[in-house]
Amino acid sequence: MTFTLMGIPGLEAQHLWLSLPFFMFLAILISNGAILFMLAREPTLHTPMYLLLALLMVADLISTLALLPKLLCLFWFNDRDIAVNACFTQMFFIHGTSVVRSALLVAMAFDRFVAVCEPLRYNTVLSHSLVGRLGLMALAKGVILILPMPLLLQRLTFCHMVIPHTYCDHMAVVKLACDDTRPNRIYGLFVILLVVGLDLVLIGFSYGLILQAVIRLNSRDAIYKALNTCSAHLFVILITYVPALFSSLTHRLGHNIPPHAHILLANLYLLIPSMFNPIIYGMKTKDIQVKVAKCLCRRHS
Repeated sequence: MTFTLMGIPGLEAQHLWLSLPFFMFLAILISNGAILFMLAREPTLHTPMYLLLALLMVADLISTLALLPKLLCLFWFNDRDIAVNACFTQMFFIHGTSVVRSALLVAMAFDRFVAVCEPLRYNTVLSHSLVGRLGLMALAKGVILILPMPLLLQRLTFCHMVIPHTYCDHMAVVKLACDDTRPNRIYGLFVILLVVGLDLVLIGFSYGLILQAVIRLNSRDAIYKALNTCSAHLFVILITYVPALFSSLTHRLGHNIPPHAHILLANLYLLIPSMFNPIIYGMKTKDIQVKVAKCLCRRHS
């Protein structure tokens, strides 16, 4: 049994042209791969912040590899068919990496809290073993929360086999079923509320404590340094959660929004973080800038 991916409804004739912006696939692979290579190669960057950043970029790469190869085959070669098991596997990796990414952002918020509020105890509190446990907890959260989605879908009978999407989105597949889909819909909403709601509360709590500590500082330079320490992480939070929340709200409430707008938003919220995370950390993190400059100087010499 196979599903058929429609692509972007109403814009099928423009699929070839629409594929051009998705060449960011190469940019994502190169930029994330370069940062990961540098983090692995430089012992001075084996600190908690950069180890968490490396885990975040691995999640970004997995999400991109789960989405873009099939999407580009659809756009370029009109290869629309996808086996049911392959569809459920793609769904698991795309949604699972989104949950892992969100959990890692919570861990990075805790990292920034310790860096600003307890700088003298930073290396004691955030040991490599703790970072490893935080990474395993993020992975476990992604697997435990997302694995029931394809398992619940396997019990359904499908009346339609055409998915009006560019990938196997959970809600897009649920809408094809003939059976009662309330358990699937309720569980999907539960995951969104638990992941986005709880994670944003934890991140907000961390930054509330950071802001409280910053207000107590008397020196302007100290305040600037403390805020600059968190700036890259704050930018990443914005580009991760704002498109995701906007896409989720328009999918459920925006009944007057054209279908192709929903699909484009759903693709962008998956790809924008992967595209901009290396740029943000490259621009806002002095250590990475210095290492990049050294690598370029070595090659030039």
